[in-house]
Amino acid sequence: MLSRLGGAGLGDLGPTDLNRLYLELLSCGRADGTGGLSAKTVHYVHTIVHRMLRDAVRWGRIERNPASLCDPPRQVRPEISPWGEDEAKRFLLAVKDDPLYALYVLAITTGLRRGELLGLTWASIDLPRARLFVGQSLVVVNYSLELSSPKTRRSRRSVALDEGTVAALTAHRSQSQQAGPGYPGSGRNSGLVFTRDDGSPVHPHSVSQGFDRRIRRLDLPRIRFHDLRHTSATLALSAGIHPKVVSERLGHASVTITLDTYSHVVPTLQEEAAAKIGALVL
Repeated sequence: MLSRLGGAGLGDLGPTDLNRLYLELLSCGRADGTGGLSAKTVHYVHTIVHRMLRDAVRWGRIERNPASLCDPPRQVRPEISPWGEDEAKRFLLAVKDDPLYALYVLAITTGLRRGELLGLTWASIDLPRARLFVGQSLVVVNYSLELSSPKTRRSRRSVALDEGTVAALTAHRSQSQQAGPGYPGSGRNSGLVFTRDDGSPVHPHSVSQGFDRRIRRLDLPRIRFHDLRHTSATLALSAGIHPKVVSERLGHASVTITLDTYSHVVPTLQEEAAAKIGALVL
């Protein structure tokens, strides 16, 4: 970034310099020279720059923060395509005998991210108490699979399970133990809940591709595997579950993120709020 700013001193840095920087990053900001960065990434750069310059103001190095006066790119709200209740039920019924049935159940009932699901170990799941703990995530780093700590403090969380999900996990564990190393979930001493036939971790991309193949065969709206997380969130909010609880289950950094992401997808929330408030006083 410093090279793109032309070596400008801290005191000479102005909002126009930052605007020019952001435009360059959008058009040709990729390190490999293949194009520009997304608006979301450039906005993240702006957040970091703003914090750095805020500290510079606090330490008396500059009088005002030029990042507060510039025009960073707006973040585009990601398109969300969740299934409804009936569609989720139809899908789970259709894949009832699938070796990864428990993974699909967890994705819909808990809203865990793909990497969090694949990073689950049997030690992190307490079936008698109907709870699981998210403490790691399976990620792809330089074409290799690694177990990584959650990206934020809120991502490390305990999530309650319903009876149906506990039953699906119990059946999955039983089938894994009976089938041995040829069944997804046998773990091969890794302790992972979901594995390949040889006991090695399941590649995240193969989960998404397998999900896509399955819904191609079904008369269901085409969605991404990640949209099962959105499905979980929208179903929970539509059921009247408090947004704070939904946010905690999803591992969002704040309830604001949850509301900003999903409130427009669940338009009935406004009507329900109006009806409940009116019922209290009228």
